[in-house]
Amino acid sequence: MSQPQHEQESHTPPNDPSDVNDLAAENEILDAGGVLYGLDDKPPILRATGLALQHVLMMFGSTVAVPLLLGPSMGMDNTQIAILISSVMLCSGIATFIQATFGSRLPIIQGVSFSFLAAFTFIIAKVQQDGGTAAEAMQYIAGAILIGGLIEMTIGFPGLFGKIRQVLSPVVVGPVIMLIGLALYQFGAPMAGSSWPISILTMGCVVVFSYVLARKQKIFRMFPILLAILISVCVCAVLTVTGLVDSTHAAYLNTEHLASAKWLRTDPAEVFLPWGAPKFHLGFTLAVLAGFLASMIESFGDYHACNRMAGGDELTSSQISRGIGCEGIGCAITGLLGAFSSTSYSENIGLVGITKVGSRYVVQIAGILLIGVGLVGKFGALAAAMPTPIVGGLYCVMFGLISAVGIKELTKADLNLDRNLFVAGFSLFMGLSVPFYFSSEAGIELLNQIGAYSTAVKDIVGAIGNTSMAVAAIIGLTLDNTLPATRAQRGLT
Repeated sequence: MSQPQHEQESHTPPNDPSDVNDLAAENEILDAGGVLYGLDDKPPILRATGLALQHVLMMFGSTVAVPLLLGPSMGMDNTQIAILISSVMLCSGIATFIQATFGSRLPIIQGVSFSFLAAFTFIIAKVQQDGGTAAEAMQYIAGAILIGGLIEMTIGFPGLFGKIRQVLSPVVVGPVIMLIGLALYQFGAPMAGSSWPISILTMGCVVVFSYVLARKQKIFRMFPILLAILISVCVCAVLTVTGLVDSTHAAYLNTEHLASAKWLRTDPAEVFLPWGAPKFHLGFTLAVLAGFLASMIESFGDYHACNRMAGGDELTSSQISRGIGCEGIGCAITGLLGAFSSTSYSENIGLVGITKVGSRYVVQIAGILLIGVGLVGKFGALAAAMPTPIVGGLYCVMFGLISAVGIKELTKADLNLDRNLFVAGFSLFMGLSVPFYFSSEAGIELLNQIGAYSTAVKDIVGAIGNTSMAVAAIIGLTLDNTLPATRAQRGLT
């Protein structure tokens, strides 16, 4: 049953968003810091589908980027890469629906996690050194993901991870949320810079639609991202058709692969265990488990960020536990369906903040759409054709908003206390600085020295040290629970 909006933490006025029919009433809700649709609200089906489509388009760039990066490195041909992309989208849809329906029940999209890239790259390199094929590399990846998913379920469902919430104060969570946005800087301007005119057009449309025209026309309030994408894609299409840009230009709309894409994936062998039965290797599993640790810490921050943007009540330990447990289920499924492990997507949390739509119903529909994308090859090929500068422009406007939510979370603690400022500032700085160190020659040399004694320890240290959120969480958690302060000062009451 839908919770009255005036009882939620966002202090929304006592208006039911489903009954809001005029812009003046909506403006009143937003001016009071509320949301148009809360967690339990269900927009009309056509509007909800359009909102869900925005989520699908928002996550496509990052989700497709991983198979496009790892597929060629494994030596996959175009047919295998197409199967890999479709498998990733199918698994993302299943994991999203499970998470929004049975897990944290927050409007969080699930997709391929970048926390696992280092581990997967390590597995691929080792298999290739031993003369293995791409399919064999995917079999080992599947085996490691299956074990990791089972362990994540074991940590999540009994409430072990939820209990950690009792020692995770806003002093720790705030910097972690900030880093979720800040750590993604490498996917913002670098992607947007592939064609600044197109990315600036995309960013400008999002800003104008969301914060200017949204107060005048409902369509701009509900679909700012979708409209910005459509306009930018249309411009790219015109530039492509008229020959003003060629196939080497980032703004070129390449639809050549659309004709060869299948309409439906009807062959069971392409859906279930498409690469063969999973294989297991202790070293590979340990490397992937480090990615699971970083992923769980990142998801913990994502839950808080998403919950605040969606206008939800304070997160409960049960919600966090179910969320982590269901992420384990989602990962185990990806191991069986031939994809990569999934986790909560920070990109789409920013979309919740932009649209002020925190309805889990919308994200459930997005999960169904993603399943359709995974089964309908033509649709996936069309969506994957979105030019890079459009995706980069969207990232630029979204990731900063996520960081700002981290600042809002941090203000729940006593910021007049120097101790809190030190813990938050030190963990935030180290969360940025330590991964930079591990990417330098000195950091790589240190990892090699560790690897001389234990490859497994090297993989674990490398995976954690290269993940900003994991570094900040470990340092913040240690200091915040060591240095003296009251629970009230730490923001725990």
